[in-house]
Amino acid sequence: MNNLKTALIELHYLPSLEYFCALLNFESIQLEKHEHYVKQSYRNRCYINTAQGVGMLTVPLTNKHDKVSIKDVKIDNSIKWQNNHWRTIESAYRKAPYFEHYADELKKIIYSNQVYLFDLNFDLLSFCLKNISFNPKISVSVSYEKSPEITFHDLRSIIQAKIPYLGRSYYLPTSYYQVFGNQFVSNLSLIDILFCEGPRTGSLLLDSRNIG
Repeated sequence: MNNLKTALIELHYLPSLEYFCALLNFESIQLEKHEHYVKQSYRNRCYINTAQGVGMLTVPLTNKHDKVSIKDVKIDNSIKWQNNHWRTIESAYRKAPYFEHYADELKKIIYSNQVYLFDLNFDLLSFCLKNISFNPKISVSVSYEKSPEITFHDLRSIIQAKIPYLGRSYYLPTSYYQVFGNQFVSNLSLIDILFCEGPRTGSLLLDSRNIG
């Protein structure tokens, strides 16, 4: 653990394994609540393993989010996106060993009808952290600081969907059981490993950290 600094990072939707491997190096995390929303990012999308290959789940947003603080970005709940997401997740993982153990809790969050993306992502992050037995001190930023204090390790916008994890240094894939495919698929949403490996998820993530 890095005892000197707090990780400063934005929220993602059902974050990737790389996201958690980066955070495991810290005992405290501050979530950026005042950044401008970034399109085509992990903030409202994730990737899971399906019978047809890697699938993307995207949370629809209202049109009014250009140059808007992330805390004010609204989900477009007029679109029944929850039904699509849950059907896709259930189809992908209902045969996974630990699906029934975590499914009800996750489904409840997805169907919570949160108005704001930040609040939905916060609840999902809390779900993930609890179920990998990682309990960092969590805080939320009170304003946007382009150059944060030295006590913060700035991870904002570093983990990008458009740039493969190989271009960064946080995640070294450790293979685990997956429901579909003969070839291991790396860096999916945490729910992939959680449904497949259950209580082993935390230790597998620790094995996947790049601590060099």
